[in-house]
Amino acid sequence: MQRVLNWPCFLLPRPPRRAWLGLLLMAAAVGLLSFPWLWRWWVTQHYADRIYTAEAAPPARVAIVFGARVYGADRLSAMLRDRVDTAIALYRAGKVAKILVSGDNQTMEYNEPGAMMAYAVAQGVPAQDIQPDYGGRRTYDTCYRAAAVFQVQEAVLVTQAFHLPRALLLCENLGIGVVGVAADRRAYDPRSIAWSEGRELPALVAALLDLIRRAPPPVMGEPIPL
Repeated sequence: MQRVLNWPCFLLPRPPRRAWLGLLLMAAAVGLLSFPWLWRWWVTQHYADRIYTAEAAPPARVAIVFGARVYGADRLSAMLRDRVDTAIALYRAGKVAKILVSGDNQTMEYNEPGAMMAYAVAQGVPAQDIQPDYGGRRTYDTCYRAAAVFQVQEAVLVTQAFHLPRALLLCENLGIGVVGVAADRRAYDPRSIAWSEGRELPALVAALLDLIRRAPPPVMGEPIPL
């Protein structure tokens, strides 16, 4: 019978260094390419238990409503109208005392906060309980200015469910105690919702970079405590 020798593993030939380097580079590439999806999964899971319906939301002094598309001078897009209607419901239920409407107003012809405020006032919310934020060009800007300019310490964030994890991540890490209320009050145009949900992947990576840099937004101003 032929004997089989069990050679010690250290006597086996080792792969060349180039092979190890190639494997390491391949692993690094896979990790880099998969990071945006892993990061999105983590953020979504982390904030899942802080998203409520309007009826179940805990109270806070301020509701922060994030801007979205406005058509013409004052016609709110479907998503934006749902956001403002949800904030109005929170106000009427006594869940919030103030509504901060934040959005883009880079030109005289385009004014998201003004249109949002006008709509809420038309629905019966007193103007003195609505604060427009004309510098909320991005979600990061809205959260940064809410903490630094409007000195908000606790808030209910109002936007669609796909946007809430990023909004919660940014506002919490900029110093605001937050919960979210999903403003999905209807079925949206499939193309619009597909585009909005698709952009969340790169937007979440950009949000992480924003939090690392902590740069002030382009528009700031004197404090206006709410």
